Amino acid sequence: MKAHHITAVASVMLLSASVSFAATPPPDTTAAKQQAEKLAQLPPETPQGNIDHSGRKQKGRASFYAKHFNNRKMADGNRFNPNGNNAASKTLPLGTTAKVTNLDNGKSALVKVQDRGPYVNGRVVDLAPKVAEELEMTHQGVAPVVVAPVAVPLPNGDVKLGAGAAGASDQEVQNAVQETAQAAGR
Repeated sequence: MKAHHITAVASVMLLSASVSFAATPPPDTTAAKQQAEKLAQLPPETPQGNIDHSGRKQKGRASFYAKHFNNRKMADGNRFNPNGNNAASKTLPLGTTAKVTNLDNGKSALVKVQDRGPYVNGRVVDLAPKVAEELEMTHQGVAPVVVAPVAVPLPNGDVKLGAGAAGASDQEVQNAVQETAQAAGR
């Protein structure tokens, strides 16, 4: 009886999760862009540890990979390239394309989440050295940032526009959706 109840609860949870993802408009529609604009108006969240498919902005500190990570395998199976636009996040789905903005100077860069980490309290993203240079944060090593997902892969294989899509050009959104869909295997 107890196992049957647990199975029923799990089934309802899975059904409601797939319904909410099924309601996600295709990324090339006006409805998706409007949804991204609503997400952009919400204040940034501090990540809480679970994988977050919401597309909401995250706020915290960014660091960058040390040299000894060069060419090491990342969580998505690819090798780390210090001259790439790769990033690590504990909570954004692998394959997410996001805009990272340094709050100290306003500099931004697009990254692709390909790894897990950083594993230091208060840090939301680890960046490739190339990206850290673009954000002018290599001297101090750590900087306050907002991470705004542009395109987020969903568990069902679809791609959802995130808060970062609201401020991105149509070409940036199109490229982000294409790269994210490719990473999701679609």
